[in-house]
Formats: sequence, structure tokens, C-alpha cells
Amino acid sequence: MARSPLTLAASVTSALPRVGVVGVGVLTEGATGRYDAALAELDDGRRVVVRAPADADAGTELAAEARALRALTPGVRGLLPFRAPELLGETGLGDARAVVVDFLPGYRVDAAHLPSGRGAATSIGEALAALHALPLSIVRTEGLPVRTPQQVRDDVSRLVDRVEATHSAPGALLDRWRRALEADRLWSFESAVVLGGAGAASFLFDDVDALPRVTGVLEWHGLSVGDPATDLQWLASAPAAADDVYAAYVSHSDRAPDQLVRSRARLHAELEFAKWLVHGHEAGRSDIVDDAVGLLDSLAASVRDDEIVPESALGVDAAIALLERVPDARTTPLDTSMHTDAYDPDELALWVTADDATEEDAAASADASQTTTESPHDDVATAPIDISAWAHRTEDAAQSVRSADADDTDAQAAAERSSDAALRRWLSD
Repeated sequence: MARSPLTLAASVTSALPRVGVVGVGVLTEGATGRYDAALAELDDGRRVVVRAPADADAGTELAAEARALRALTPGVRGLLPFRAPELLGETGLGDARAVVVDFLPGYRVDAAHLPSGRGAATSIGEALAALHALPLSIVRTEGLPVRTPQQVRDDVSRLVDRVEATHSAPGALLDRWRRALEADRLWSFESAVVLGGAGAASFLFDDVDALPRVTGVLEWHGLSVGDPATDLQWLASAPAAADDVYAAYVSHSDRAPDQLVRSRARLHAELEFAKWLVHGHEAGRSDIVDDAVGLLDSLAASVRDDEIVPESALGVDAAIALLERVPDARTTPLDTSMHTDAYDPDELALWVTADDATEEDAAASADASQTTTESPHDDVATAPIDISAWAHRTEDAAQSVRSADADDTDAQAAAERSSDAALRRWLSD
């Protein structure tokens, strides 16, 4: 049973004992019912958001978000051109734990309606470049997950093995993914601080000089060191804006050249369908399996004459620059399981083919999330605008596709081997 706003308001006074709550309203943020949330007004004029998990899996995710927000010290926040929620307090709520953060005003735009050109698209690219430029020590100091390129590659390899074991995926897709795994240059990237799977709903906008700008970023539960392409995979469902997001991301990045980041992002996006299939098999849900098979068949048809890794070689100058900027990474005992909390296969279905949507799928889609307070026309409402809601397919899948711990990997050696292989290929071409 969902907790009432009054119950959640009481938890605010428990987490923040020296303040009083003078107003409270329901808050929904597209979390597909996994959280109970409310927007509360305090007697000191602040507005805060209180969230409590609706199930154990959501509780784990909420705890991870609280831990990530604690890692964002004032010094770290000063390096970012946008705001992140500030953790104000935590308190017990029955057998769960409620988290209170400050309210970030702004509006959101769903991926399908993200426009091209200067504004929202370019601001997202700049925001992600700034996030990925953060020092890795921010994550390592807090003991959050750290993955080297080789560990990311191994995670993908294990997932493809599990998909193949279902005997339900198109052979052409399996071959396509295997070829990508075998391409050393695809995995010759520099690990970065990532959200672990950003989506369009992660970004809050406000209009600055008549242009939408990213003023806040939400959904920090996946904060880690890993493949920056995971924060770009959602752009598969934003065809109008994708080119401008990538261009802004590259132009504002001071990291090692990564000409194949877009290719890896595409691979990660396609593999969301694979995770949905694996979840269906492991849960014994034939309806999920049938749905995933349909999505994979459509994907296979749409990429029949395409390759994830382009045939054209990179320039020698770019190869040398990449070798000179290989990061000094250290091996740490890590959880190298695949984390998939933040991607919805319905979103990717938008770019597979628009003709594949059926009336049955449309009926299954949930209504757009809305923020409801005592003032229904709140000018700082957090609900997305112009958003097409997605079917809630991957929430259970997030936990079922996490794989066992991988062996420790020497990050420096792995990066150098990948870079050397890439350089030899580029020079030979």
C-alpha cells in the first residue's frame, strides 16, 4: 500500500528535527511505482522531496543514491555547471528508510521530443562532458563501483553468453554483438565518472537567455567509474537531437579522444533488449520473453546492413593522442556485475522502427508523470513535459541481470594493450 503524503511528511520532521512542515503534496517522477514520494514545504521557506522505497530492490537503489549524493562534496559540486540534489537527512520509515533531499526546480523533456540545435541538446552534451571530467578519486574514495574497459567488455561478453543460452535471440544479432566484442579498438577507451545510465529524465532544464539549459541532474544511484558511453546510450531514442548532443559533448571534453564512444553507446542500447529477454527467461515469464523476442526481431531487421564498429580507420594523430593519455588506473577488488537500472527498452523501440508500435503497446504505456501539489499550476513542477510514457518493462530486469564478481584486472595493462592494438590497426590501415 502506498504511503500517504502525511506519512511521508512526518518522516521529514524525523529526518530534520529542527524544522516544521507547513505544506505537503504528492510527487510522482516517473519511477513506475517503485517509490512513494512527496513534496514538502518547510517553515524556513525551503522545499524538499522525501522518498521511500516501495520494495526491497528500490530500497537498495535509494541507498545507493544517498551514498552517491554524499560523495558530491561542495568542492565537487563546484566543478559542475548544474545542480545535483543535496542529501538533507535520512530516517527509518517502518521497515524501510526514507531519504530527504532538497527540491530542484525545472522541467524535463522526453527523448523523443528533444529538439536539435542550440539549447537543450547542446546543454546536455556540455553537462555530460563536465560530469565525465570529474576526478576518479571522487568515486574511489567512497568505495563506489569502479570498472576498467576490460571489465566493461567482460560484462558485455557474459551478457551475450546468457542471451545465446536462451536460444531465443536472432542469430544475426548475436553475431553482430560478437563482432563488436572482438573489435579491440571499440574497447580502447578511458574510464570516467558516470551516472551509470543517464536518460532524458535525468536532466532538468530552465530557460536561460531564451534557450533551455540543463540546470539540474537527477538519478545518481548509478554513480561509478565506467564506460562514458553508458550515459549516452539513451540518445538512440532521440534521433533529432543526437548529433548535436554528441557534437557538444566532444567539443567540451578534455579527455582522451574516443571516436567510438557513439558506437559503444549504440551497443549498450541494443543490449537493453537482451537484458529484457534474459530477465523473462530467468523469471519464467513467457509474456516478457515474447515481448523481448519481438523487439529483438525488429532490431535485427533494422540493423541488417549495418555494423556497430565502422570500417573506416582513425587517424594516426588521434591514435597517438589516445596512447599518450591512457589513465593511470589501479586494480581494486570490484563488483563487475552489469548494472541496468536506468534504461527502458520501449525508449529504444522508438528508433528501431516507428511502424512496430501497436495499439496494444500504446494501451500498455503509462500516463506521463505529473507533480501534484496544492497548486496544480506550480511553475517549478518536476513532471516531464511533452513526455510519452514507456511501458514498465525493465524495473524487475534491473536486479535479475546482475552477474557474478569478475576476476580482478590490471587496469593499466588492459588499457595499454587495447591502445597498442588500436594503434597497430590504425597504422596498418
